[in-house]
Parts: sequence; structure tokens; C-alpha cells
Amino acid sequence: MSGSKPDILWSPHHVDRYVICDSELSLYRIGSIGSAEPKAGTLPLSQETAATLLAINSDTPYMKCVAWYPKHEPECLLAVGQANGRVVLTSLGQSPNSKCKELMGREFVPKHARQCNTLAWNPWDSNWLAAGLDKHRADFSVLIWDISSKYAPDIAVPMEKIRLSSAGDTDSGLVVTKPLYELGQNDACLSLCWLPRDQKLLLAGMHRNLAIFDLRNTSQKTFVNTKAIQGVTVDPHFHERVASFFEGQVAIWDLRKFEKPVLTLTEQPKPLTKVAWCPTRTGLLATLTRDSNVVRLYDMQHAPTPIGDETEPTIIERSVQPCSDNSVISSFAWHPSAQNRMVVVSPNRAMTDFTVFERISLAWGSTTSLMWACGRHLYECAEGEGAAEKDRDIATKMRQRAQNGYGHDTVQVWRNHLLAGDLEQKQQGPKQSLIYSGIKNIVKSSSGTTENRRCWRGSDRQTDVARYQSEERSLALRLCGWIGRGPEVDVEPFLKSLELEGEWERAAAVALFNLDIRRAIQILNKGASSEKGDLNLNVVAMALSGYTDEKKSLWREMCSTLRLQLKKPYLCVMFAFLTSEPGAYDGVLYESSVAVRDRVAFACMFLNDSQLPRYIDKLTNEMKEAGNLEGILLTGLTKDGVDLMESYVDRTGDVQTASFCVLMGSPGDVVKDTRVQCWIENYRNLLDAWRFWHKRAEFDIHRSKLDPSSKPLAQASDHT
Repeated sequence: MSGSKPDILWSPHHVDRYVICDSELSLYRIGSIGSAEPKAGTLPLSQETAATLLAINSDTPYMKCVAWYPKHEPECLLAVGQANGRVVLTSLGQSPNSKCKELMGREFVPKHARQCNTLAWNPWDSNWLAAGLDKHRADFSVLIWDISSKYAPDIAVPMEKIRLSSAGDTDSGLVVTKPLYELGQNDACLSLCWLPRDQKLLLAGMHRNLAIFDLRNTSQKTFVNTKAIQGVTVDPHFHERVASFFEGQVAIWDLRKFEKPVLTLTEQPKPLTKVAWCPTRTGLLATLTRDSNVVRLYDMQHAPTPIGDETEPTIIERSVQPCSDNSVISSFAWHPSAQNRMVVVSPNRAMTDFTVFERISLAWGSTTSLMWACGRHLYECAEGEGAAEKDRDIATKMRQRAQNGYGHDTVQVWRNHLLAGDLEQKQQGPKQSLIYSGIKNIVKSSSGTTENRRCWRGSDRQTDVARYQSEERSLALRLCGWIGRGPEVDVEPFLKSLELEGEWERAAAVALFNLDIRRAIQILNKGASSEKGDLNLNVVAMALSGYTDEKKSLWREMCSTLRLQLKKPYLCVMFAFLTSEPGAYDGVLYESSVAVRDRVAFACMFLNDSQLPRYIDKLTNEMKEAGNLEGILLTGLTKDGVDLMESYVDRTGDVQTASFCVLMGSPGDVVKDTRVQCWIENYRNLLDAWRFWHKRAEFDIHRSKLDPSSKPLAQASDHT
């Protein structure tokens, strides 16, 4: 490697040591930095790790290739191939045992000098060392040396060849000139590797072919003509798979069908310099091109297919950039045991410790559990049983609702449907269609509105307050739930139901809006004395009892100031109503914490025919933009209602509620909207994914009753 870029080799038996080799050999130990400051002499490799130089060996010049002895003893023995073809055994400053002393400095010399391109130790018989050399017309290019040989120099070897040994070395027993095997006559060998399936099989990248030599019969070889003869390497997880390269192209071979590559990877614009299989990750191949700052990774998702199957494996290709400063990478080496970890070295010997993070593959379960794979690990995340209702995923909520029979009983959100049923026999024509349309269209069609001036009940002041009445406004109050059947506007049943539910502030506000201040005070006192009651309600009742309509009174001034400090919205709007000028009730109408149906009912009672449509239009637009289901009261389930429902589904993903709402409270033409059909089909698919076969069948039956035009196709399947 003299004059070339540095290479890196990881120790086969020490997971914290590696060698950098170029003009000299440098042994490093990698370790964690920890919380303390890095020690002097350490080289930071990452934020967590640093390398310490342990030894340097400069005794082997003209290095072209290096191979680390595969066994534990001797632990730091290396073979160095040189430019003149010699192979020298050397060490890295460790305390050598007797065996290492015998081997240190031993040289293996070919008959004819030429460059040694590659070295490979036999992993089973560690005395065997294969060397690949350049071509010589009268010599072999693949020599297998036995490092335990005691041969003296062959008499045919010229004396000048012996003088190639290290300076000062006079022990001719250290020079071995007779190899154990000689292969590849009149050819060149550029790369070598032993095949794990048999200790006597050697794969060599020759000048124009890949050849498999069987040392039991050296006169025969299996070969395939190819240009991809460099960097041959066996997949450690699948011993029949081999990679090699030529220029910018990598070939993947299956030794069971060696006639042609099973896969050729995407050609790179620059020549490749190294390819290496990851020792900890199945099917992951790393490649490096000349003068590049990235390592390219090929993740082969499946092992090579058996003979006769021409299906190519799936490849996921990606690039990683190990160096934060975009430095050019000279070489890299995978860590032998740490998952997806490598160390890279740049031409100036700067090193980086880098972990290749897996691409995470996510999969949602039908019951909202999330599973993902990362490396060798499989993780699952499921929603906890104790999760608060507001924190639960919408899919979990929909699944629980489906189990509880949700949607088959009508609730507040489709009150329109109930009212339509009530009036169906009594009322025909446009009035009935208005019920489906919602309050927005009802108030627009309002005619014959009368203004009535009524006095407060329960107050000494006999001030008249203007209220508006019409048939359409009464219908709107019914939709809001304030009044029941009949021509009379009687809110008492509604107030009693609120009291039973403990909604004292809301009940008091509704009573006050109906100009019954005595009833409001009574409700507040009752709420204060109830179990878990708020004693502050007595104070509010006392404040109400002092009501006066004098504009400059101290009571009005104090209430206008203090109402903004009240935390409960219904108490706040009560005083806003009492301190407002006639027709100017913004403090009530735009209090967002008050239920939409209560604000709409208030507007229908106190806004005139010009104010009411404007307010309803504005409120409807707000509800549509927010996807607030309370807005269905205004839109009905017309096109406006579907627009509102679309915003709701976009915000929450709740196709269950959307499906039932539209089916329960819409005329047939709305159900045919493509958005509605999409929600319904998605909900049916969800029921199938949850394996709720019977629930899905019940939904289909329910749907066909409400929408006769819908008849799902008959299905026959085995759900086991």
C-alpha cells in the first residue's frame, strides 16, 4: 500500500481493535469517551467513542495487501503482501508467545518477483495462507503457503531472491520458497476468498474469470468468464452468495448456479474500490467508489432463490454519509459484532465511527396497535388501558362504540330526524323539507314574525323586553330542545331536565333568557344547596336579585366589570344579557363556551328578522370551518351539512359518526354524495378489519332500511 490510500482491517478476535495500513501498520483500540474529558493521545471518532494508538510497525515497506491471522493465538499476527510478491509475517508490538516468535519475520517467496495483490487465510486450517499475484508466463499466480513449513531455500532460487528478506535477517530458515499448492498458471489473480462450505475450496478472481479451485484435485477448476473479478467476498449469512466487482458494477453470484450473476447492481459513475458484506445484518452489502464521501448500501431482502427459479431478489438501495465534514472516504470496515456499525478512514488517516441506522418499517394493526421493525428487533406499541378518553385514538373510540351498539339509537346530533317523524303525518310540503334543512334555512323562510314586549317575572321593575315570535322560530326552538310539542313556548320541562342533570348554571341562564328572574334565582339557590353544589351560586343569586334597568346604576356598573372575571360561561352570559342594550347581545351570542343550541335559541327569541339571518349565517360558517358537529343544528344534513361533516372527518377521522349521522337524518339525495359513500364504505371496511362480521351485517341491514337504494353485494367468505 506504499503510496496508496490507507485501508482498515478489524481484528477477528478483538472487537475493540483495528489496524490502519498504508506505508506502515498502526494498531488502534476503540473505546467509549464517557463523561470525562478524552485522554491525551486519543483520537475522537464520534461523540461517544475515541481511538487510542497502541502500536506502529514500519518494518514492512512496499505493502500491497494485509490479512489478519484468524485464530486467537497468536493474536496480533499479520501477513503482509509486498510489491515484489513476497509475503511477510509480522506482529504489532504485542508480547509474542513462543509460536509467534517462530513465525515472526518468516517470508514466503515466489519463484518470480511480481506484485502480490491479495491474501486470504484459511479459516479452518489457519496454517494455510493463499496469495494472489500478478501474471508471469512461467509461474503460477495463486500460491498457497503453509506457514508452519520448515523448508530451506530451494536450490533453484537465485541468491538475490533470498536477499529480498528483511535487513539483518541471516536465518535462511525464515525464508520459504516452496508453496503447498500452486494454481492458475500463466494467469493473474486479483482477489481471493476461501469458501465456507468446504475448507479445500478457494474462489479466485483471475484475469478473465472467476475460478473455484478444489485442492483435492488441482488439475480441474470450475470457472465462469466475467470481468467482475475484483473484491470477491462471501456473504457470511448465506455461504452460497458471493459478490465481486469490475469498474463501477457489482455482480452477485449464486455458487449453486454459477453460469451467470443472479443480480447486477446499479452501475456507479466511478470505479469501485471496496465491497463488503455486513457481518451482523443478513443480506446487507456496502460499496465504496473512488474519491467518494458516501458509502452505498444494498439491502437484499431475500436470499438467492433455488435453482430453476429466475425471480430476482428485492433490493433496497440507499447511501450514507459517515463523515460530518463530507470528507472523502479511503476505506471502511464493518464492526465484527456491533450491529450495523463501521469505521471509515479518509486519505489523511482521519477516522469516523459510524452506525448505519435502519430504515424503520411501520405497520398499523386493526386495533390501533403500532408495530415496527428495527434491525433484529420487533417493537409493538399499544394504547394503554388507562388512557384518558380525550387521549384515546379515534380508532379505539370507534371500535369501543361499535361493540356497544353505537349509532343504532338516535341521539341529539340527529334530532332533526325525530322531529321530521313527529310532524310527518301532520305536515306536508315545504315545511317538512325545512326540518331536514336545519335552522339556517328555517329562519330564512321565516314570515309573519311578531314582536312582543314582555315584562320580567319576579322583579319589581316592570321594564318591557322585546321578543320575536313566528312559527319558524318556534320550530327552531324545538330543534334546540328548549320547548316541546304544542303552540305554547313552555321551557319548564327543559329546565327540570337540566336540574336533574345538575346543570344549574345553564338552567338558570335559560330561565333568565325567558325573563323569569325569580325562577333563575330559585335554580341557583337549589344548586348551591345540592350535594357537590357550589356555594358561590348563592352569591350570584343575590346579585341577580338586585337587578335594575337604570343605565347609570352602581349595580349595572359593577356587574359589567365583574362578569368578565366569572369562570363559568353561563353565569357570565347571564350578566351580559342583563347589562346589554336592547338588540345588542354580542356578549351572549359570541360566547363560544356556551352551547351552540342555546345561543341559537337565544338569537331566535331576541334578534329581529334582519339580525337573525346574518348571525345564523356567520355562526354556520364558523361551524363548517371548525368541523363542529353542533353546527348540524344549523345546516341540517343538506350539502352544507355534508361540508361541515367533511371538515369534522378531516379533523377527527371519525367516519363512524359521519356515516350514522347522514343515514339517520338526511334525505336520499344527500346519501348519494360521493363523500358520504366514501365514509360509509370506509366504516364498513373498518368493521371487517376488526372482524366484527355481525356488526357489519347489522350496519348493512340498518343502512338498507334507511337508504333502500343501497343493497350491498352478497358475500360468501370463510372468516376463520
